[in-house]
Formats: sequence, C-alpha cells, structure tokens
Amino acid sequence: MRQSKILGGGCFREMGVAPAPFPRRLPAAAGPGLLPAGAACAQAKFRARTAICDIISMAMEKLYVIYGSKGEEMARAIMERMNIARDLELLKKDQPLICLKPNLVVAQPAQWGATTDPDLVKGVIGYLREHGYTNIAIMESAWVGDDTAVAFEVCGYRQLAAEFAMPLVDLKKDGAVAVTVDGLELEICASLLAVDYLINLPVLKAHCQTKLTCALKNLKGCIPDREKRRFHRLGLHRPIACLNKVLRSHLTIVDGIIGDLTYEGGGTPVRMDCVIGGRDPVAVDAYAAELIGYRASEIEYIGLAERLGVGCAAVGAESIVYLNRRQEARRDEPALASEAVDYLRRWILEREACSPCYAALVYALRRLKENGRLEKLPPVCIGQGWKGHAGKIGVGACTRGCRRHVPGCPPRAGEIVAALQSWLDQWPGSGSR
Repeated sequence: MRQSKILGGGCFREMGVAPAPFPRRLPAAAGPGLLPAGAACAQAKFRARTAICDIISMAMEKLYVIYGSKGEEMARAIMERMNIARDLELLKKDQPLICLKPNLVVAQPAQWGATTDPDLVKGVIGYLREHGYTNIAIMESAWVGDDTAVAFEVCGYRQLAAEFAMPLVDLKKDGAVAVTVDGLELEICASLLAVDYLINLPVLKAHCQTKLTCALKNLKGCIPDREKRRFHRLGLHRPIACLNKVLRSHLTIVDGIIGDLTYEGGGTPVRMDCVIGGRDPVAVDAYAAELIGYRASEIEYIGLAERLGVGCAAVGAESIVYLNRRQEARRDEPALASEAVDYLRRWILEREACSPCYAALVYALRRLKENGRLEKLPPVCIGQGWKGHAGKIGVGACTRGCRRHVPGCPPRAGEIVAALQSWLDQWPGSGSR
C-alpha cells in the first residue's frame, strides 16, 4: 500500500489547483436556479475534494460487513473498525462540514424497504460526536414528485435532527452549479460545494431500470429535479458514473438491514440484516450487486465509474472483512410480507435459516424467475435445521449434507444463481417438483 506524503494544501498544489477555503458552515440557500457564475471555481472545488478523497482512501480496497438488526450499533462498529476518526484528522480542520446523504427517495418508513434506517444514521452521528465532530448536516432530495420535507418527517429524520440539533437540508430548494466530467455537463446542488467529508448512506435494493441501486446511484439525490429527469433521458448509467467522479463519497455505509426485492420505491421488502462499510463506492456496489444476484458486469454504471477512476470493481474474498457471523434464525414478519416474496417461498425448504442466507436465496430465486428458469428448479434446502440431514440441493454451509449445496455463511446471491443455473443445465429433465 502506498503512503501519502501530501497533507493539507499540498494535495491541491500537486493537482495544480489552488486550495479553496471551504466554508465551515452551510451557505445561505441560493434558490433553485442554476448559479450563472463561478462554474470554474466550482470545478476547482470539486477537484480539490476529489484529491482529499484520494488521500483518505489509501485503504479503500477493503470492505467491512457486519450482521444484525440494530442499525445504530452496527454503524458504530463499522466506523470504529475502519477508524474513520483517523480519516477525518487528515482533513486538518477542527470542525469540517460533514454531510450525511441517506436515501429518502419516498416518504416511507425504512421497514418498507426503500429508505435508510434512521437508527443507522443515529449510530453514524453518535460516532462522529464522540470523536468531537459536531458540524454535521443531513442533505437529501426525494425523487421527482415527492416532498423532501414530508420524507424527513415520515422517515424519522425530523426527530433525529431535533435530538442532535443539526440541520436538515432539502436539496430541492438549493441552488445548482454546473460542472463538466468526461465531456458531460452536470448540475450539482450548490450546498455540496461546502462539504468537506461526504458520508453516503444508501439502501441496498433492486431497481427497475438499473437493476441495482446502492452507493453510486444514491448520489442522484444531490442534483436538482430537472437534472434527475435529464439523467433518465441520458439512460442513467453514464451520468451516474460521471456524477460520482465529481462528487466523491469519502465513506459509504450501506443499510442492508431491510432492502427491496424488485423496486427502488419499496413495497417488496426483504430482510437481509447486514450493514456494509467501504471507502470505495465502486467496490461497494460490485459487492452489493452480488448480494442481490447480479454480476458487477451486469450493472453498466459500475464499469463506467471504474473506467473513470472512481474506484475498483474487483472484490475478492481477501477484500472482505467480516466483523461477525449471523447465527440467529430468522422469523416470519407479517409487516414485510409481499406477494412477490410469498411466490418465491414455494421453492424454499427452510429450517431455522438466518436472514442473510435466506435473503440471498430469495434474491437468487428472483433472478432465476426473471431468466425463465425458476419453474424447473426443485425445492432448495436452507437453514441451520438441515445440519446433519440429507437433501437434494441446499444453500449455505448448514446444508453440506445435501447431494449438492452452495457453500458459504452466507453465500452471495450471485454465487447461488451461478450454481443453480449450472445444476439446471446438468438436469434438463429435472423439472418435476
């Protein structure tokens, strides 16, 4: 691992950019229009933030995973293990402005699978305050047509902000600045110019157009509504990658406690009971794609972001640091029930499965359904209750007694998909259930 000798303003000078004096506090809202002047200054400030991000991210090849259901404790544990206080010290500022960017795409509680658990964010705030950092703001904009202020209220963030006396910034009311990345001009919400350290807090869930929404796509909440519409006209993938080149996340903490099986707006929740931390948003998304049954190469914006130098999509086993292992058996939760998940349960023979393993199988079965291969699959054994018992096919280390099983504790959905499809190719006549 290379060691940086550049601290403070030196990193700016090496890039040929003058150090920009970031405001310690948020500037007054400039209104929803595009700021007509200062585009070059904005470009320089974003380049400077990228330089700082590169220095902080010397250990960005590692991802950190913790299992459980208590978001506050899990977020703290991730940040302690990653030693985020050390990263913040590298900024050389007494009170850097820290932006927390959750996913509040709609006004729904986190249990519905679409929005970031406020308890997870509370854990992040608690860690920061314990280390003396109090200049913190939550910034977000709901999707086009929804009211961010209502989302702040319904999702529990108004109460969170009151508890810690911190601002909620509705980016729909913000001004905008123009920047150019790889020949593509983008509009970015102006308040991001003042940010010294960006913490990205996405939800791990499926998306109806891009297949996955997690770290990289979550920053789409940092652009004006008119720009969100243009992103869709441009096909989403390239502008998402370019956005992450200019607006770099210093830290990503993924809410994988409850995600969504099919849709970014929630409604088909799946409990996964995990939280993922990383400094490299491309690596985070590559790992997240595997967790819901895709290869990173199937998510176009991951490869585009990697080619732009945002991060690295190669995530091997040696890159993952597990803080614990999930042992507790899952339980059925009527509040999370959906027709889509209930349909897939017809292919599951569960005995005391833990949530991460069960969720991986659910996502894998969904991918098989999309590929038209689910109907030929025999039921799949899963859970701790299968230890020492025989079966036809199983998922997870607990089912090693089955004739065929996917190893792992838990295995990733992508690994399950690959194994099941391989076995189906070998059993062309095994469609009877």
